[in-house]
Amino acid sequence: MGSFCGSVCDEWVLTEEQAMNAKELLISYYTKGQFLLDHVCNHYNLLEKDYFGIRYVDPEKQRHWLEPNKPVVRQMKCNSMAFLVFFSTVDVCVSMSRYLLYLQLKRDIYHGRLLCPFADAAYLGACIIQAELGDYDPEEHPSDYISDFKLFPKQSLKLERKITEIHKNELR
Repeated sequence: MGSFCGSVCDEWVLTEEQAMNAKELLISYYTKGQFLLDHVCNHYNLLEKDYFGIRYVDPEKQRHWLEPNKPVVRQMKCNSMAFLVFFSTVDVCVSMSRYLLYLQLKRDIYHGRLLCPFADAAYLGACIIQAELGDYDPEEHPSDYISDFKLFPKQSLKLERKITEIHKNELR
């Protein structure tokens, strides 16, 4: 999401770095975490705010969720932060919430935070490919098209072949 830095003062600047769209939010020393969370959710037009939170890493490399009822400045000291899925249910109704959940799951799988057996990994990989490319089309997808995607930390040729097989034959 961005970084948060400053010295002891009455106002701090939060910068959100995105490829084409940088945003800044000026917050005071007393601004609570809920204000920041609401601001980010409003930026993404999220209605299901309860599913998301802001996580930061302290100087000792410990991860913490930003507490909504405490001032942001008192919780964070020049740390990076991330807007992540905080809570998940089976039925996420709004498409933007589903998309952000998908992105986080894809990221967690790629970084090895979610581990699964080979068969499940192949099926998840095929679902990711289906979401990214749509239905398998032999004219658009050469034999090695899966290798263009880095889906797992230890992605083997055997896994790529199984993902291709599932994408080609089971998902439509």
